[in-house]
Amino acid sequence: MAKNLIANGAVHKVPADLRRALTADKAARAKWEDITPLARNEWICWTISVKKLETRKQHVARVCSELKEGIRRPCCWAGCPHR
Repeated sequence: MAKNLIANGAVHKVPADLRRALTADKAARAKWEDITPLARNEWICWTISVKKLETRKQHVARVCSELKEGIRRPCCWAGCPHR
């Protein structure tokens, strides 16, 4: 795998802000590469679906932190049993 290539989702490409965050965090990037294209697509959709810039920044940060916690897909609430 080339150093700057980050796997895209099943449909969507990784947006620039999420790409920068994953590139800067080796542990999060390793987890990103380990999930399925469909799971990556869900994280991308979850990140880009918000309206406010501040919320988007929070989502980008949460993608990295939650991947490192072992959470493989985004969900609507922290206590969800499907996480």
